[in-house]
This record gives sequence, structure tokens and C-alpha cells, in this order.
Amino acid sequence: MKEFTASVVKEFRHIFRDRRTILIAMVMPVVQIILFGFAVSTEVNDVRVAVCGDLADPAVRNLVDRIDNNRYLSVSGSLSSPSEITGVFRRNEADAAVCFGRNFGENLAPSGRAQVRIIGDGSDPNTAQMITGYLKGVIQSEQTEAEVAFAGEGERKASMAPVVQLMYNPAMKSSYNFVPGVMGLILMLICTMMTSVSIVREKETGTLELLLVSPVKPLWIILSKMIPYLVLSAVNFATILLLSHYVMEVPINGSLLLLCFAALVFVVTSLALGLLISVISPNQRTALLICGMGLTMPTMIFSGIIFPCESMPEVLQWFSDIIPAKWFIIIVKKVMIQGTGLVSAAKEMTILAGMAALLLAVSIKSFRTRLQ
Repeated sequence: MKEFTASVVKEFRHIFRDRRTILIAMVMPVVQIILFGFAVSTEVNDVRVAVCGDLADPAVRNLVDRIDNNRYLSVSGSLSSPSEITGVFRRNEADAAVCFGRNFGENLAPSGRAQVRIIGDGSDPNTAQMITGYLKGVIQSEQTEAEVAFAGEGERKASMAPVVQLMYNPAMKSSYNFVPGVMGLILMLICTMMTSVSIVREKETGTLELLLVSPVKPLWIILSKMIPYLVLSAVNFATILLLSHYVMEVPINGSLLLLCFAALVFVVTSLALGLLISVISPNQRTALLICGMGLTMPTMIFSGIIFPCESMPEVLQWFSDIIPAKWFIIIVKKVMIQGTGLVSAAKEMTILAGMAALLLAVSIKSFRTRLQ
């Protein structure tokens, strides 16, 4: 029994001496439960609602105030015409719009034919369904109170059953949501995994010394490693795009040239990230482990593929901003589904280009350090 006890004590000492084991066994579960508890949420918070109607009408004003006081909703502005809704969605100034018919208050009772429309952004059908559900709940509460008031006056029941309309995706096809996300996830993982083993493979095979003594500058070595994989990634993107359009029936409403340029910038960013991993990794196994475990889960959670980033705490939203796939997915939705141009996607394109330049610069600097 003493030998058994001594063996158990010895194993405990080995575990506590190994910081990596303690990190995996004790710290990682805490980090995961915090991340999953706050990031994995199906709720949609801070929904921006644009209002179109006669705000001087007391019934309209009362319903707008009710929307603005809802914990999930806030009124972002008023529109003079329903034709402005498309521009508001494309500029990302609102997540939904509520349009009131003419003479809304007068038609509420006794005729009971007050017209109200809820218009959502169908490029993300899951989020749009939740947002329209919130708005329908608010309108239903208002209708219930109005029915009680009018019943006391002996008038007909008030009726303001909203008509729900989803722009860009009236058929509510789920492929409009998951295809852009899967496209970004596949390109990022394949690109990073392909390039993450390029330089570290040279270390393991012993051919890195040939590169070190060659007159080729680190910049050209890095670019020479990137270009073949860039060509292969272009073929992958073309294949994915053809399957998305002709098999999944996801439309390309915007410029195909702009979409291809955005994919090029995103692929370069992903390849540069893979090269950085290859430079800092001691062996191929470590590089693949970083790409597989270190990129797959954060990309799926924090890029908006499954859960909306806007619903996460502000700290996690900042973390999601460093995920390149997040910005590419936003561009794909804007160009393919909403049909917007370069002006609407300029912010995301600039961020991706900046990430690509930064990652390339860090990779080259790290490679120079190893040359010394």
C-alpha cells in the first residue's frame, strides 16, 4: 500500500511540475466555459430598427416608443419613404425596418385595418427571424392593450397584424446564411494548413540551410512559398463559388470581379497567417495542431458563422475583430446576396488588406531573426 501511495504522489508531482498539463486540465475548462457561456448565444441584442411612418400620429408614436423601450430593440432613425430601406440595409445602418400605413391611428379602430410591415435583412435568415419575432411580439402586446381599451368603449377589436417581409431572401433559404460562412471557413483552414508546413518542413528535412546560405532575400523566400498555394487556393475558390451558385442556388447579385478580388485579399491573409505559423513552429505536428485546434474553433464561434457577433460581450466582439474570416463573410454576404458595391465593402476590404500586410511583415521579420 505504501508503494501505491508513493506512486500516486509521484504522479501528482509530475503533473504539477508540467505547466502544460496544468493548463490543459485546470485552466482550459474554465476558459472554455466562460467563452462558450458568453459567446454561444442565440439571442440577438441591440437590434437597430428604422421607422417609416407618420410620427405625429399618437398610435404610431406610442408603438415606436414601445419598440425603443424593448431590451433587445432600439430605434435607429426615421425614414421618409420605404424606398430608403434598401440603402439603410446596405450601409449597415439598421437591422430591420417597421413601416406604418397611412392614417394608422384612424384605421386602428373601429375599422381594425391598420397596416404595419416588418422588413428584415434576409441575408442572415436566422437572425432576421429572431428580429422579426421580437418586433411581432412588441406589436402583439400593443394590439392587446388597444383591444382592451377599445372593448371598454364598445368599439370593434383593434387589428394591426404585421406583414413580415425579408429582403434579399424572401424564400428563407438557409443556404444564404451558411454558404458564405462555410466558404470563409474552408478557405481559411485550407490556406493556413497548406502554408503552415511549408517552412517547417524545410527545417525537419534539413534543406533550410540551403535557403539560409542562398542570396535570396527573406521577402522573396516567403513569397515563393506563397505563390503556388495562392494558385491552388484560387482554384479552390472557383470550385466553391461554382458549387455555391449552381448547386446551392445562392445568387451573385453583386460584382463577380469585386467578389474575386475580396477572395484574393482574404486568401493572401490566410496564407500569410499560415506562413507565420510555419516560421514560429518547431515541427509540422505543432504547426498542424495550431491550425487545426487554434483556428477552427475560434473561426467557427467568433466569425459570425453560427452565432451573431453583435450578441457577444464587447470584449469578445473585440476578439472577433481579429478573425479574418469574419470580415470576408461580411463581404460575401454584401456582394453575393445584397448586391452592394465596393463602397459598402470598403471597410472590410481595408481591414483584410491591413491584416495581410501585417502578417507578411511579421513573418518576414521572424524569418530574418532566424537568419541571424
